[in-house]
Amino acid sequence: TLKEHGVDVDFRHIVEDTPSKEELIHIWELSKLPLKKLFNTSGNLYKEWKLRDRLPDMSEDEQLQLLSENGMLIKRPIVIDGENIYIGFQEKNYENIWA
Repeated sequence: TLKEHGVDVDFRHIVEDTPSKEELIHIWELSKLPLKKLFNTSGNLYKEWKLRDRLPDMSEDEQLQLLSENGMLIKRPIVIDGENIYIGFQEKNYENIWA
């Protein structure tokens, strides 16, 4: 875990405490990823709402608004240390960044 590597961690339950649109913009900009990478594409809500088909027709503002209104749509975990950010979980990537 990150704590085992001496990384101080603050946890935030983003479903219960969903990031604001402004926070999501910061996360998106820091990640340098396409906005669609912030979506939890394997989640039930994403599938139920058929977002795979709908996202291409939505503006970035509409997508950010949607994410800010429902934390279940956000890919987790999001780990930020001020300089580095990683979205999703692949242990090897965490080791490369924070170990």
